[in-house]
Amino acid sequence: MIGYLKGEIKFYDLETVLLFCGGIGYEVICTPSTLSQVLGGKKEVELWIYTHVREDILQLYGFFTLLEKQLFLSLIKVNGIGPRSALQILGATALESLVDLINKGDAKGLSQLPKVGKKTAEQIILTLKGKLVLLESSDQPSTVSNRGAITSALVNLGFKATDVDKVVAKMSPNLDLESGVREGLVALTSASF
Repeated sequence: MIGYLKGEIKFYDLETVLLFCGGIGYEVICTPSTLSQVLGGKKEVELWIYTHVREDILQLYGFFTLLEKQLFLSLIKVNGIGPRSALQILGATALESLVDLINKGDAKGLSQLPKVGKKTAEQIILTLKGKLVLLESSDQPSTVSNRGAITSALVNLGFKATDVDKVVAKMSPNLDLESGVREGLVALTSASF
C-alpha cells in the first residue's frame, strides 16, 4: 500500500493532481485545502496517501498534513461514509471546526455539511465523539506525529484501522516511528491485542 508520495505535479484539476514520482505518474484525489497548499508554486510536493482498494478500483487520496489524513481515516470508519464522502466533509469546513462539532455532539451543525444527513451526523457522533484525541493534543507535537505516523504505516500495511487503533492506544506515547511499527506488527500478527 502507498502511504506517502513526494514528487512533481504534472497536471491538476478541481479534485486531483498527477504526481510524478520515480518515473511514474500517480493520480491523487485531494481535498480543496490540500490542492491549495500543493499548488502554491513549489517544484516538488509531499503528500500523505491513503490507498483505497476494492475489487474493481484502486484510488489514491492525498493529504497535505498528517492530521488531515488521520481525520479522513476516522471518518471512513463511520458506517455509511466512504472515501469520497469523507473527502467532501473535510473539504467543507476547517479541521478544527469539524472536530469541535463532533466532540460537542452537534448533529445539527454536522448535518449542514455535504453528504451528511441527520442519521449520518448521529452516526459520526456515536462513532467518533471523544475519540479524536490526536487532533486535540497540539501541545505534544512529537507524540501526535509519531502515533499518527505509526497508525498510518500499519493501516497502509493492510491491517484493519480498528485493530490498529486498539494496538496504538496501548503503546507508549514516546515511541519513535520504527519502534512503534515493529511493536504494532508483533501485536497485530499475534492477535494479542
